[in-house]
Amino acid sequence: MAAVPSATDQISYTDLYARWERGNWRATELDFSADREQWHGAFSELERRAALWNYSLFLHGEDSVADNLSPFIDAAPREEQKYFLATQQADEARHAVFFDRFMREVVDVPGDSIAGALQATRPQLTWGFRKIFERLDRMADELRRDRSKPRLAAAVTLYHVVIEASLAQPGQHFIERYLVERDVLPGFREGMRHVALDEQRHIAFGVKLLADLQREDPECRDAVAELLREVAPYATALFVPPNWDRSYTECFGFTLEEIFAEGTTSFEAKLRAAGLPPEELPGLAYAWDLGPVEQAARAIRLLQANMLGEKLGPVSREPQVMRDHFDSVRRAVLPQADGRPTSIQWDFADAEPWYLRVDNGATHVAQGRIGDPDIVLRCRFEDWVDLSAGRHDPLRLIATGRLRPRGRPASLLRLRKLFG
Repeated sequence: MAAVPSATDQISYTDLYARWERGNWRATELDFSADREQWHGAFSELERRAALWNYSLFLHGEDSVADNLSPFIDAAPREEQKYFLATQQADEARHAVFFDRFMREVVDVPGDSIAGALQATRPQLTWGFRKIFERLDRMADELRRDRSKPRLAAAVTLYHVVIEASLAQPGQHFIERYLVERDVLPGFREGMRHVALDEQRHIAFGVKLLADLQREDPECRDAVAELLREVAPYATALFVPPNWDRSYTECFGFTLEEIFAEGTTSFEAKLRAAGLPPEELPGLAYAWDLGPVEQAARAIRLLQANMLGEKLGPVSREPQVMRDHFDSVRRAVLPQADGRPTSIQWDFADAEPWYLRVDNGATHVAQGRIGDPDIVLRCRFEDWVDLSAGRHDPLRLIATGRLRPRGRPASLLRLRKLFG
């Protein structure tokens, strides 16, 4: 019986290129005259402040992706892939021109160039945004040195799946919906419609390329998982509004939970379409079984508790977020490390103890103590959370005595195998 073609097999790189030719548009010819009048007359002060924050993320994002796409073209194995990526780089530059024009001609952002607009809007960037795009900068440099399929698969995952599909696309939908519902900013609305169509094409290409790469080289799966483990804390925190002021989205009719849930849904769908179901990626602390709504609620709880993202205060000890955190620890255990039973005891100086038991795939975590643990980690809960959130260097914590691992040498060596 013949295999059913996957969704990615039903589109071709040549077709995606042809769609680009048919969909060309001109960012320099959009008419912003009515937009300027409505921005200053119909938008409230809060709406202008909130929109400036949101649109600034897009301006900087489009500039960054346009700058960083060249090594993707060089690393693509096939000419058809290279040609499409060349069209995408042109698209990203056009998007940056579009957002820059709106910022300077409508919003009155100071500056007489794109560089000036970027500088003026830099304070709007969130901690998560800065971290994820710093990683894109490093990824571009890595891809220049290593054009292997696993490295390209990791890069495509970061660019097309995380940044475009999981972060930018939900933001575009959020913006487009309120512009259409309110019938405002006609020039900007037209530009956003074109941007959204371009991004759909880019994401389709990225998912197809990722599917092809992982079929051709099995090492791509581990490269994708490693990348996602690294950037998940940054991506989760990208859309946190200034001072956690929810009115930045709610003034336009959206909750943070709705935006996060759409991003989660898109992320999971794109990975599955590429043949990389998130529950099968090793060590990915992704609560896929909870559904997007609960996943979004959990992410926001952890961010507000300072367990993820930028640390804006002390880490919460609230029971629900403690359970959320250690459930994430449980999910992060690498499956290939399940060869023999291992138990880890956290002995916190400033919180109740917790333990983890790994036994041939049956991973269990709970508050309390376990008898005769293989590994004991003595530290402050605050330091442990900072370590797990990527805000502390484990070697520095050990060198300063703030993290004191105890156990047999073989067990301590196994600790790294458990968590990568």
